[in-house]
Amino acid sequence: MVKIICKSLEDTKKLAAKFAKLTSDGCFVNLFGEIGAGKTAFVRFVAEALDIKEKVTSPSFTILNEYHTGEIPIYHFDLYRLENEGVKTITDELREYSTGKQLTFVEWAEFSQNEIPFDRIEINVTYDDEENRCFEFTAIGKGMDKIIEGLKN
Repeated sequence: MVKIICKSLEDTKKLAAKFAKLTSDGCFVNLFGEIGAGKTAFVRFVAEALDIKEKVTSPSFTILNEYHTGEIPIYHFDLYRLENEGVKTITDELREYSTGKQLTFVEWAEFSQNEIPFDRIEINVTYDDEENRCFEFTAIGKGMDKIIEGLKN
């Protein structure tokens, strides 16, 4: 696990660019954090670093936003509005988007009811104080440690 404090949006943008470079071969990412903590902002900055041209927005009401104009496709899920049965209806999609040269983000992954057993990076975004954000990155599964190690440098 690695913990990084961002004291500004510019710091978050730099962290996202570093993360984008480390995951440009594809990765599955679970995002955790309170409303407004910065989960979607982080995804937006990663997408920008990977040359995504579309406007990156929260998929709160659509469940999934797809972006195909950059270096690799980005899939951005939001499980917040899904209940138990709703998550079960997209489990196959989550599995489909868990491998290959694509970057998949799942916001509110805690609502997945442990239906996400894939190799992944988990990012917990919290408020360190009013201005600062704390990003905690955890590697789960095969090959994910190299991303965490890359963030430390």
